[in-house]
Amino acid sequence: MHGGGAVLELAELAFRELALFAAFGFLLGALDNLAIDLLWLRRMIRRLAGRRDAAPWAIADLPAPDRPGRHAVFIPAWDEAAVIRAMLENTVWRFAGQDYRLFVGCYPNDPATRAEIEAVARRAANVRMVVCPDPGPTTKADCLNTLWRALEREEADSGTRFKSVILHDAEDVVHPEEIALFDRLIERHDLVQIPVVPLPHPRSRWVAGHYCDEFAEAHGKDLVIRDSLHAGVPSAGVGCALARDALGALAAERGGLPFDADSLTEDYELGLSLAERGRSGTFVRCRGGDSQGLIAVQAHFPATLAEAVRQKTRWVAGIALYGWERLGWHGGVADFWMRVRDRSTILAALVLLAAYLAMLIGFVLLIAALATDYTLPPMTPVLALLLGINFGLLLWRLAVRAMFTGFVYGRREAMRAVPRAIVSNIIAMIAARRAMTHYVFARRDRPPAWDKTRHIFPETAVPRP
Repeated sequence: MHGGGAVLELAELAFRELALFAAFGFLLGALDNLAIDLLWLRRMIRRLAGRRDAAPWAIADLPAPDRPGRHAVFIPAWDEAAVIRAMLENTVWRFAGQDYRLFVGCYPNDPATRAEIEAVARRAANVRMVVCPDPGPTTKADCLNTLWRALEREEADSGTRFKSVILHDAEDVVHPEEIALFDRLIERHDLVQIPVVPLPHPRSRWVAGHYCDEFAEAHGKDLVIRDSLHAGVPSAGVGCALARDALGALAAERGGLPFDADSLTEDYELGLSLAERGRSGTFVRCRGGDSQGLIAVQAHFPATLAEAVRQKTRWVAGIALYGWERLGWHGGVADFWMRVRDRSTILAALVLLAAYLAMLIGFVLLIAALATDYTLPPMTPVLALLLGINFGLLLWRLAVRAMFTGFVYGRREAMRAVPRAIVSNIIAMIAARRAMTHYVFARRDRPPAWDKTRHIFPETAVPRP
């Protein structure tokens, strides 16, 4: 013992054990991420070299569709009066001249949202309001199933079969060329996912901003590699096209309804469920024509800590916990690896908590050494080695995240991405704790309620007469 009594001795033990646990956890996670980084670098080198098997740069590089078809766009809406009219007007404006139908789901006990949808539907013939039979909120999947029934009725009445179902939310800013992209690729794949790009919030640079960092990296690198490894591609729930025949086959298995109303993250599970049935999914990044930029979906994400934690709690519970329980482990090595990554959020949060606690205890020990005759214990060689390696990998990780944020949002946001990693970690730890509580104490005999967050729609995206 190095002086200071039993309390300091206990603090030394806690610091050592927490630091070792965190160091080993960080090393495993960092090596996992490093493998994805290296695979992405290899892919980019092949793409720059003009390899024929590399991903296309732009939509013009894709072959024209064999049979152009009609596309159904599903937009479930509960308590969305603040955004739904602007979103629908913007979507109709951007999709002008294309073959599509908007199916917008709402509820009988949400008259404000219904009124906003009706205002657009009176002027736009390709907007159809569908009222769910039960009062809301039920679940998002339940609303989507109501839209599916409406699609089947329209097909029966018109004699025309839709080519795909495109998923969007009530706050989405769509891209004008996404239907053209889906029309080309849905003939070769049963699921096509385009990137999601969070919009920076001028009054929430840190909370809303951390979504910018996470999606820039996840949809700029992680899902790109997941697709290149031919692992199952999960749907993001927006900016996703599903082949009509594939959804129909899934509905036939599930009693006529393709979306699982008992799932917290029905979009994520849908993509993996299709992959387990041998269906092809792909994640595609390419640019539109006429300087339209990346074909992607844009949207504002939660701007307050409480709303961000609430949303992340649902994601963690649905993917890491219920997803494990409901989907299990299927597929080959690549699928197993990707599911480990999906479900490691709880463990990652524990590692982060251990690291922050070790830092706090270490700071207390340092203060004790400066203020008293207490002597700090020497660091063990194993811990010193791990800390050195992890420090180097941490610098690499922060640089990679900043780089991907910079690709999308520019240099200033890239610089903010480094300190914003702390905000991301705090939200992840709180969400993981709440997700575990939800999972342990939730009633399994009751379907999950639609746990939505408040949405805003960017004024700059609203078309002007």
